Amino acid sequence: MEQLHNELKALIIESLNLEDITVDDIETDAPLFNDGLGLDSIDALELGLAIKKKYNIVIDADDTNTREHFASVANLANYISNNKK
Repeated sequence: MEQLHNELKALIIESLNLEDITVDDIETDAPLFNDGLGLDSIDALELGLAIKKKYNIVIDADDTNTREHFASVANLANYISNNKK
């Protein structure tokens, strides 16, 4: 799971062009939005597209659980590992 966490952190940095942030700067359980990494809804869309491209998993924007899936790297990793084919 740690490898997936690091992959996701790298994907976040790459897909959102976060030039001043490294994988080590992103805490696995820290919030990705608001007080955490400070991502916004546009970032969520970009990240969702990157996840779809890399893992072939679609995260439904209308799903009521989507906000929870995007809450942290740990949550995203759980969602991806549970939905991989």
